Amino acid sequence: MTGQTIEINVVESLAQIGEDAWDACACPEARDGRPRDPFTTYRFLKALEDSGSVGPRTGWEPRYLAANIDGTVIATAPLYVKSHSQGEYIFDHNWAHAYERAGGHYYPKLQIAVPFTPATGRRLLIRPGHAEAGMAALVQGAVQLAADNDLSSLHITFCTEKEAEAGQQMGLMSRTSQQFHWLNADYADFDSFLASLSSRKRKAIRKERKQAQGFGGEIRTLTGDDIQPHHWDAFWTFYQDTGARKWGTPYLTREFFEIAHATMRDDMALILASRDGEDIAGALNFIGRDTLYGRYWGCTEHHPCLHFELCYYRAIDLAIALGLSRVEAGAQGEHKLARGYLPVETHSLHWVGDRGFADAIARYLDAERAAVNEDIEILTSYGPFRKTEIEEQQ
Repeated sequence: MTGQTIEINVVESLAQIGEDAWDACACPEARDGRPRDPFTTYRFLKALEDSGSVGPRTGWEPRYLAANIDGTVIATAPLYVKSHSQGEYIFDHNWAHAYERAGGHYYPKLQIAVPFTPATGRRLLIRPGHAEAGMAALVQGAVQLAADNDLSSLHITFCTEKEAEAGQQMGLMSRTSQQFHWLNADYADFDSFLASLSSRKRKAIRKERKQAQGFGGEIRTLTGDDIQPHHWDAFWTFYQDTGARKWGTPYLTREFFEIAHATMRDDMALILASRDGEDIAGALNFIGRDTLYGRYWGCTEHHPCLHFELCYYRAIDLAIALGLSRVEAGAQGEHKLARGYLPVETHSLHWVGDRGFADAIARYLDAERAAVNEDIEILTSYGPFRKTEIEEQQ
């Protein structure tokens, strides 16, 4: 690699890079099975783009990065120009307010991320054999793009721990946040998972599941061709309701689900509850190589504990059945702790052009990191597992 010139291109459509070149960097392992991370695949990001979920007037304008050597793409990154901080789940609203109170313009900014997706995965997508050169080229290219266009900052969110460490070595600031994940300790079935819990928590979960399953209908898990186009009509209603309550307006368009059905239904699990022949609640999961990702939930009828059943317990059932190592159930939610989901660290990287402001953020991040680590330690001690089980999973 020494002496070879790396060219960085910035493009507004994934089609300008191409599916084969993108996925050779994003998911080379998919040649012999599922991609490790479905969200950085060409199919998922192109569905966001083609459906209008990202693009003009969404606050997420694509500026994908591609690093090339002699015409071969060796690294890519899903980069966006952001005009707000919605749909990121690593909150920097206070940074924006402070920067603008001081007379600066925080927006637009640059974001390397999967839009609307608080799931950990590689954000600097490198073709095998080009790790060091590819990562350096992407980071340097993104920072240079921000600086050349007088943008306030660059953020790389929900990156891997390895990327966070490498980014720090390249001068970026590292941030630690927290989520709740369920970890599979080679459980044979849900009952064997329950056996690892304290007696009181075990009884509480059994009671919740019984209550949820007594809502007067049936629950089914659909994947692949079992998911039919009409199922998305019901789920769109659920998604709109949740989106309106949480974000004001839904992030994804209706067309996204149509495109995802056509290109990704083998990578999705749709859990639906129906009563009297009508779907009344649903949870959408994406299936990775090692992880089940819980993404969206909604309902038209409210029944006790049905949310816990569809989003958490059925996800555990499915992860065990598929032999997956974990369930990532989305952002936040300390209520997940009592249901077997333990707190874990998540990571992001940040570059801020103004040195004085960057120094203030760096001090804030040091204090925040200590608080997050303490919070994880305390919450883990209150988890539902017997003490020996918690120690084994850490």
